[in-house]
Amino acid sequence: MADASITRTRILNACRALLESDAGAVTRMSDVAKAAGVSRQAVYLHFKTRAELLIALTRHIDEVEHVEERLVASRSATGLERLDAYIEAWGAYIPVIYPVGQALMAMAPTDDAARLAWDDRMNAMRQGCEAAVKALAMAGRLRAGLGEKPATDMLWTLLSVRNWESLVQDCGWDQTRYIKDMKALSRAYLCAEIIDA
Repeated sequence: MADASITRTRILNACRALLESDAGAVTRMSDVAKAAGVSRQAVYLHFKTRAELLIALTRHIDEVEHVEERLVASRSATGLERLDAYIEAWGAYIPVIYPVGQALMAMAPTDDAARLAWDDRMNAMRQGCEAAVKALAMAGRLRAGLGEKPATDMLWTLLSVRNWESLVQDCGWDQTRYIKDMKALSRAYLCAEIIDA
């Protein structure tokens, strides 16, 4: 059983390295097998489809990069503090996942497996946004008339990897400014009153 776990981890690490080294290039099961030093059959033994492999990879990254620990402050906070803590945690995590995310986003329009893997992670991120919005609503801090779904939609869009990419990669913002301004924008739109970041 330990050998199977080691092989699985080797396959996932090889897949991550391939995606990070050539964003947008289609990474085939045979490419992953070669990079991991295992047979194609070994890859298929652990992952029946490419979609399963790519989804497992995104979850593996969350595990090895300790995403649960990163979210502790957010999950233990309430109201505005939860919103701020979530933006800090997610904003700091984007650079970690960006190399693989960039590859999956580039492949997604023509690659169903990549699209499914990226959608899986963005749905998980959306759940974090939804929890932050619910915490605002429970604390009586959600802007009147906004509603939790449109508030979640807006927060999820504001915090999208594409927006981070535009601001940090294309416009040259540093992480500190990105996080500070995302907090300010989110508060301005979501909250009953504007509070300086």
